[in-house]
Amino acid sequence: MDILLVASAFNSLCQRVYAELSDRGHRVDVVLAAQGAEPVRAAVRERAPDLVIAPMLTTALPEDVWREHTCLIVHPGPPGDRGPAALDWAVAAQAPEWGVTVLQAEAGMDAGPVWAAEPFRVAPVGKSDLYRNEVADAAVTAVLTAVRRHAEGAFKPRPQSDPAIDVVWRDPFRQQRRRVDWAHDDTATVLRKLRGADSRPGVLDELLGRELFLHGGHPEDELRGRPGELLARRAGAVCRATRDGAVWIPELRPRKNSGDPAPFRRPAAAVLAALDPGLELPDIPAPLELPQDRCTYTDIRYRQHGDVGLLSFSFPGGAMSTDQCRRLLAAYEHALTRPTRVLVLGGPRDFFSNGIHLNVIEAAADPGQESWVNLNAMDDLVEAVLRTTDRLVVAALAGNAAAGGALLALAADQVWSRTGTVLNPHYRRMGLYGSEFWTYTLPRRVGEDEARRLTEEALPVSAANAERIGLVDRLVPAAPGEFAAAVERLAATLAAAPDLDRRIAAKASARAADERHRPLATYRRAELTRMHALFFDPHAPYHALRAAFVRKTPSGSTRPLAAPPDPRQPLTRRTGPAEAGGPR
Repeated sequence: MDILLVASAFNSLCQRVYAELSDRGHRVDVVLAAQGAEPVRAAVRERAPDLVIAPMLTTALPEDVWREHTCLIVHPGPPGDRGPAALDWAVAAQAPEWGVTVLQAEAGMDAGPVWAAEPFRVAPVGKSDLYRNEVADAAVTAVLTAVRRHAEGAFKPRPQSDPAIDVVWRDPFRQQRRRVDWAHDDTATVLRKLRGADSRPGVLDELLGRELFLHGGHPEDELRGRPGELLARRAGAVCRATRDGAVWIPELRPRKNSGDPAPFRRPAAAVLAALDPGLELPDIPAPLELPQDRCTYTDIRYRQHGDVGLLSFSFPGGAMSTDQCRRLLAAYEHALTRPTRVLVLGGPRDFFSNGIHLNVIEAAADPGQESWVNLNAMDDLVEAVLRTTDRLVVAALAGNAAAGGALLALAADQVWSRTGTVLNPHYRRMGLYGSEFWTYTLPRRVGEDEARRLTEEALPVSAANAERIGLVDRLVPAAPGEFAAAVERLAATLAAAPDLDRRIAAKASARAADERHRPLATYRRAELTRMHALFFDPHAPYHALRAAFVRKTPSGSTRPLAAPPDPRQPLTRRTGPAEAGGPR
């Protein structure tokens, strides 16, 4: 079928629906609704789709579109649930089970007949993690069911007037409900509020005399203080006392003042340091090998079970700043000192990595310089993985990976992926050529032609398709909360394989042969030469695209599949006014 996706943003769910539908042979296009109804109408007129699907839409579809075409809306709530904040209410109520409904667009919000619905268990995690994993799994199942039913032509969607459907309207989840009462809320309540707004919109609060949004929360089992008091910092996060304990808050976002550019999330300690340079919070690092009975925040951990080392990392939003790259490299070097035969890289769930930290870069006094330093730190980490020849390294993708994060995974000997992940092994949509040794690892895995297609088309790749073309070696069909345990079992089996010594020796021999043919240093130098020119050209599209991405402002394109100019073309300084600021 010809299917048009209409979305407010080409977010993780929209990308996954796009990839899964494309895998099944459907002709899929995408139009963004962020700039009003007319681009949607134009796309519908141009493509005359068999079906319109809205995986993530914060505005209503134009009435003429849904009256003349079958339009299916993905709603992150069970049948009968209505309102703009379904998932917020589920997290706040600690619902043990929730659901995703695919319903037909009508005049009433979320009131159309039901084409498909899929339940899911609500994991005790942040709302954005839940959305990218359990919600996305259920949404894809429901969308595929609805598409099949539409194609067959005999299915009659169930009206919500059906007595078996319990219709419930849920109001917007406003800040009054999210606000933390530090003097009276216990730690469990504070964590629930923070996790329910971890990505958007955050929890509005006041620190150092300034209104800020708090993003994300993790429990702390030892530190204590007066309720609301700032106690410590660690890995960019800050610890704040509750009535009966404390919580770690990884990121903060200043509230926008009139006339200011749109603020954005950043590591909490950096935001507070900018507000009060004299603020002194003790830096209390967590041990890399954290005892199992500790309940505290750490973004990097190392564990060892027999011959298997497990280096776990989980960074907010999957972004890796200069500091995070350097700390992860130090942890990796520590892991290499341990007597293991298999080393597994990756967090227990959610993002693997999305590469360099665009938010930290955007906030820097010199974004070009910070881009350069961050990228070199990322390259150092990837190179360390590539040069490991005394054991097998496995990249375990519990969640999505993009740009340099996807290339970090490809530096490993094997890539194991949960079946629900999406990979974006390209940089073009940020106007960049790319680094992290992609010119070595990507063709090595998929061949020159496929590498060129992936980087030039710059489209999301499903886990299943990634396995077909060679980006992924093993699919792990596990629920989000079960992936880490499944990987640990598989790694133990790999470590006990009788031919492991032979495989490690063959790996070392292949690396030596590749080095003789063309040293890794030459790949790095060639890639960084291209990236240096882009980072330090103030007129390069990268700067406008980065700012638009970070500040959530329009970048000038209504169609996310129309990529910006190809950074592989000869690099010339762009000075014309029509070219400044990125693609139009």
